[in-house]
Amino acid sequence: MIIISDVLSNFKNVPDSLRAFLLISLFLYEPVATTFGGTIGNNIKGIRVRKNSNEDQGINLFQAIIRYFFKLSLGWLSFLSIFSSSKKRAIHDIISGTVMIKIQPVSVKK
Repeated sequence: MIIISDVLSNFKNVPDSLRAFLLISLFLYEPVATTFGGTIGNNIKGIRVRKNSNEDQGINLFQAIIRYFFKLSLGWLSFLSIFSSSKKRAIHDIISGTVMIKIQPVSVKK
């Protein structure tokens, strides 16, 4: 958010509608991306967000929003809680009923 603000401050007369669009996009990116399995970073690292009750199922948008809200609200406390969970689940994962899983890389035959 700070980066977007700094970039926009270099331009004169940035429309409020553009500022609003960028702000909304910033807050919706992670919930929408996790609904489809994970963010760009998650995909690079080979991890996915799944339902804790069934790790074969992705999460719905409601779970993704709840997860993101608590992730933002709790910050580092949520991250540190990973070390006290048997499945390495953060507080925001426990509250939203989600779990992060490692996926097997797909090998490409030549």
